[in-house]
Amino acid sequence: MHPTTDNRPTLLLAMGPGVDERLLTEAHRTRLSHLTRTDPHLVAHDLTSPAPRVAAALAEAEILLTCWGATPLTPEVLDRAPRLTAVVHAAGSVKHHITDACWDRGLRVTSAAAANALPVAEYTLAAILFAGKRVLRSAQRYAELRTDHAWLEESTTWGNHRRTIGIVGASRIGRRILELLRPFDFEVLLYDPYVTTPPPGTALVGLDELCARSTIVSVHAPQLPATHHMIGAAQLAAMPTGTTLINTARGSLVDEQALLPHLVSGRLHAILDVTDPELPSPDSPLWTLPNVLLTPHVAGSLGNELHRMADQAIEEVARYGRGEPFAEEVRASDLQRSA
Repeated sequence: MHPTTDNRPTLLLAMGPGVDERLLTEAHRTRLSHLTRTDPHLVAHDLTSPAPRVAAALAEAEILLTCWGATPLTPEVLDRAPRLTAVVHAAGSVKHHITDACWDRGLRVTSAAAANALPVAEYTLAAILFAGKRVLRSAQRYAELRTDHAWLEESTTWGNHRRTIGIVGASRIGRRILELLRPFDFEVLLYDPYVTTPPPGTALVGLDELCARSTIVSVHAPQLPATHHMIGAAQLAAMPTGTTLINTARGSLVDEQALLPHLVSGRLHAILDVTDPELPSPDSPLWTLPNVLLTPHVAGSLGNELHRMADQAIEEVARYGRGEPFAEEVRASDLQRSA
């Protein structure tokens, strides 16, 4: 008898301290053990000066399974991984750790951005519906009054019937939101310079027109030099009084200094899951304005939603092992217009 050959690929987990504990269940680690040759409890936190055990695993690894906090894959790091052919990222953007050296070496890269898009789209849908019903304002007024009130008289401009919603960016998240909005009685406008044919039920318009016509504007464009402050003074001034601006993308897409006067005066409302800087200064009006809902970048995957990203990443590992193309492959050209 000849000994059997183990043809499973070798894999190393590489991510920030503690990330694997939130990302992977024991069932995930067990499946990785079945699909690959790996120690599913060995996690590389720093590939620039790895411990001996990590260095040995990196030298043998064909696949890196990465997530938040992964070491940038510089030429020096890649020199320590001569067998590496693929990086499977169990999160959204790969821009933080995939370098030009990865593309030069011909590495295949995949991302769980599709899985991460779902909770962001769900958050945004909830934000749109709550904004239309003025839930934040009505809750504040109810707490102030604590008595019967003529709500029908106060709420003449509230409600979601035939409200115009503007979606900025047909990203994964933007497209998912467009799908989620279809059952509702909305007029939906879309701005995206790369889209020539709008999805069903959506009108494709310019950015200035979208801002002027929409009473809820939701931002889903990638963070690129061309999108810096794309929602600027002119776009904000064009928004009708009472418009709600929702940003779950990146804070730099909105000119916050131009936005603040509109918020302080009460002319506009905002639901901001991201700001620029990411943490507002302690004296920022955003913390206390009654017409602003400020959340700490929680729209994306967190808690048990991380397991969905792990599911997608491990399925990509399975595809690699079967010799199949990745379902969600990332190419260098994609990064020129994606997050």
